[in-house]
Amino acid sequence: MFDNLSQRLQATLNSLRGTGRLTEENMAQTLREVRMALLEADVALPAVKVFIDQVRAKAGGQEVLRSLTPGQALIKIVNDELVTLLGAVNDSLNLAMRPPAVILMAGLQGCGKTTTVVKLAHLLHQREKKKVLVASTDVYRPAAMEQLQRLAAMAGVAYFTSDTGQAPLAIAEAALRQARTSLADVVIIDTAGRLHIDNEMMQEIRALHAALSPAETLLVADSMTGQDAVNTAKAFAESLPLTGVVLTKTDGDARGGAALSIRYVTGKPIKFLGTGEKLDALEPFYPDRLASRILGMGDILSIVEQAERTADREKAQKLATKLGKGKGFDLEDFRTQLLQMEEMGGIASLIERLPGISQVPDGVKAQLGDNQFRRFVAIINSMTPAERRFPDIIRGSRKRRIAQGSGTQVQEVNRLLKQFTQMQKMMKRMGKGGMKQMLRGMQAQMRGRSP
Repeated sequence: MFDNLSQRLQATLNSLRGTGRLTEENMAQTLREVRMALLEADVALPAVKVFIDQVRAKAGGQEVLRSLTPGQALIKIVNDELVTLLGAVNDSLNLAMRPPAVILMAGLQGCGKTTTVVKLAHLLHQREKKKVLVASTDVYRPAAMEQLQRLAAMAGVAYFTSDTGQAPLAIAEAALRQARTSLADVVIIDTAGRLHIDNEMMQEIRALHAALSPAETLLVADSMTGQDAVNTAKAFAESLPLTGVVLTKTDGDARGGAALSIRYVTGKPIKFLGTGEKLDALEPFYPDRLASRILGMGDILSIVEQAERTADREKAQKLATKLGKGKGFDLEDFRTQLLQMEEMGGIASLIERLPGISQVPDGVKAQLGDNQFRRFVAIINSMTPAERRFPDIIRGSRKRRIAQGSGTQVQEVNRLLKQFTQMQKMMKRMGKGGMKQMLRGMQAQMRGRSP
């Protein structure tokens, strides 16, 4: 996510790290590079102008000019201004009201609105233990209601049954009545999208808003459309009392212009980021964490939180007990850790949040991708129980059999065994805790203290 912008900004700011002091000349050159990086990332020009002016004003202060590390001081200023541009703080949903709280979802066709409805319902159900009902008022798009019903069943949330012969307002009001009788905490209303904004669309959603008095009115926007997403958000914000924006498809957005522009252009906070196709691929938006990722400082805190949510506590305790008794970390344990990474959204998602990852060559990152780790799991699955417990017995003929059984090459079996050995040494040093302990150690190091 935001790879191009991240690489450009990091390269520009890193050039100042060894600078003895800031001068008007090198600061002007740096700010020109930062400005070009933001514009190439499709950030709105007014937002870029304000951002550069703020950085220039603060970087000209005596505390920066006299700093022993002026390059680092400027990097901190850029980080702080990025956080401000993105919205300063996490703006969570405001559902503190008599239930059921209504969330009204708006957006153009193709932005991922229906899947976002279900992802949000899944998040509220899983993380906040809310009883959620979802309903579709899209009577225009073929199979829209069937799509929502199917996804709701996958997410384990209730779906309000309706049909295309009903009026959207009647569907929404009936869904609200059912939410009340079923004692639902939240009802999420999916509305119709269009290929472009038109009067009919706005009149319909304004009528729904007036009738439902929603606690939250969220716009779903496709981040990959860049400035089109920003213009869409601006148009909706002018016609509807939005409370926030959900940016979808951010995992495929290498530029990041929408995320860096929407708050400034519309005044509306980004509340969530869609980061993939899975039901749990929806993240609360934290401006400070995203700014840190853009500048290559990583986001270990989000990884730790994800581990807390997805970790199998029973398996983690068994591994901790096993290691605590001095028993070795074996390939079955390694397989468990790989599968846990998959539960956390995949290794690619985790790697993206590690500090300095943008400086790692693409070829190296490709070797650490999800496909490679799935092959590792397949290789371990092709081993006998004895081979998993005692990896040292895996020699030539066994390697050939394992490779054939997993559809891989002997070289890949060797690569797995090499990485397993490195992981085994790490686990021995830690003594216990598995993936969660390792991530906590990384977080502590980022904060400058011992784990």
